[in-house]
Amino acid sequence: MAAAPTDGTGVLVLAATPIGRVEDASPRLAEELGAADVVAAEDTRRLRRLTGDLGVEIRGRVTSYFEANEQSRTGSLLEALQAGQRVLLVSDAGMPSVSDPGYRLVAAAVAAGVPVTAVPGPSAVLTALAVSGLPVDRFCFEGFLPRKAGERGRRLAGLADEQRTMVFFEAPHRTERALLAMAEAFGGDRRGAACRELTKTHEEVRRGTLSELAAWAAEGVRGEVTLVVEGAAPPAPTADPETLAGLVASEEAAGATRKDAIAEVARRSSVPKRAVYDAVHKPGTQR
Repeated sequence: MAAAPTDGTGVLVLAATPIGRVEDASPRLAEELGAADVVAAEDTRRLRRLTGDLGVEIRGRVTSYFEANEQSRTGSLLEALQAGQRVLLVSDAGMPSVSDPGYRLVAAAVAAGVPVTAVPGPSAVLTALAVSGLPVDRFCFEGFLPRKAGERGRRLAGLADEQRTMVFFEAPHRTERALLAMAEAFGGDRRGAACRELTKTHEEVRRGTLSELAAWAAEGVRGEVTLVVEGAAPPAPTADPETLAGLVASEEAAGATRKDAIAEVARRSSVPKRAVYDAVHKPGTQR
């Protein structure tokens, strides 16, 4: 069982809960649910279902902690922590504070010098990223897009040049609009993946271009949706005309024809042949 604090300071524990299958709950989650002095839950009814499925009895006090009361409840939970209690925070699914309640309490605990730890576990962000088939070496999480079209468009326009793979949450009834807006901002041929009902019975992962995914979503989408979108291609490398012209001259001096020299310099410099040609024939650069 989790150890009780011995120095008069409590511990805030952020616990990840299953995003679909209850079998994904870790043994440590069950242990912490039974040991906590206070369990703060986004939805207490879902908490009861989870503990029933896990066969866990909560011995501590249970309180709701959701978007509408997060600000007002943070103070009392911080008082419990400062009184030496172990407070366990759970959201409906996944990790608390990731597009779910929790940030205010974490920030308050950190500011007060209260230890904060976590029970790692299921995450829709990482699960969708892993199965998307898109690059995973660098990514960013953008949460939910604004509901209003204008605000949504401005947010996406600001991400048009983002080179990292992007992960979004979206409501099923807004998925088509979100994908259409992404296609407009990023280009309809940008690759993406729409991940629906991850780890659940009706799990579905659709991969394709944003235009193709928008057409799929037009038929209607059900369940929890996570969208993964390919990042922008890096800008083509550039070199100043004087350097390009000098490289062509070196190739020619080694015996290459001008045509072959231009093609070789374009290949090595990763720039269009036309740019190299213009550099060579620009007034003042002929050699």
